[in-house]
Amino acid sequence: MNSDSDNNCDQNRITTALLLAAGTGSRLFPLTQNSPKCLTLVNDKSILERLVTNLKKQGFKKLVIVTGHLKECIMDYLGEKSGDLCIEYIHSPLYKTTNNIYSLWMARNAIKEPFVLFESDLVLNSALLDDMVYPDRMAVALMQPWLDGTTVSLDKAKKVTKFQKGTTESYSDTRYKTVNIYSFSLPSWQAIVKRLNQKIDACNVHCYYETVLSEMVDNKSLLFDSVSFDHKPWYEIDNMKYLAK
Repeated sequence: MNSDSDNNCDQNRITTALLLAAGTGSRLFPLTQNSPKCLTLVNDKSILERLVTNLKKQGFKKLVIVTGHLKECIMDYLGEKSGDLCIEYIHSPLYKTTNNIYSLWMARNAIKEPFVLFESDLVLNSALLDDMVYPDRMAVALMQPWLDGTTVSLDKAKKVTKFQKGTTESYSDTRYKTVNIYSFSLPSWQAIVKRLNQKIDACNVHCYYETVLSEMVDNKSLLFDSVSFDHKPWYEIDNMKYLAK
C-alpha cells in the first residue's frame, strides 16, 4: 500500500512537456541546412527521438513543440501522437528574427498546467528526469572548464539564488551550469507569462528566456530547487565540436 507521501508525489507528478525547437541551429550548420537541430543524429538516433522515448518512459501524456525552422520535418517525423503521448505544435513565424524568449511566450496559451521545459539540443538518460517531473525545479551541474553558458549560484539548501551570464573571466565563488531543463508549477508559469508579456510588449524579443527567470529569482517571485546532473549522463549538442565528441 502506498503511503500518503507517495500519493502526494503521484498527484504532483508532471505529465506535460514543452520543447523549444524553433531555432535555425546555425552552429550545427551544415547539418541543419535541410533538417532542424532536434533531428540531428547522435549515435544513429535523433535528439528528438531520444527525448520522446524518455518522456514516454516517464509517463508524460502531452508534448507541446514550438517550431520554426523546417517545421514540416518535425511534424512529418512525429505526427500528432506517439504511443500515449499526444503532440501539439505551435509555429513561431518570427523564428529567424527572435530568440527563445519569444518561443517560450508563444506557448502561453497552449499550456495551462505544470510542465517541464526542454531545449532541442539535449541528450540525456531518462533516469535523470526522475527528480525533474515535479514543479519548480532546475537541472544544474557543477561548472567545469569545458562548459560554457549561463550559470547559477545555490544556497546551502540547494535552492537557486542568482543567475550569471556566461563569462570567460575568472571567479572565486561556486557556480553551476544550467542544463536547460526547468519544471514549473501553474502559479509560477502564470507569473512568468505576465513577465513575458511585458518583455514582448516592449519588443524585447532578442534575449533569452533566462532573462525573465533571472529577474524573478532576484526579486524572489520565482524559486527553484536545484536537481544535480553533475557527473551524470547528459550532453548538450550545441555545435559541431560537441557533436564530434
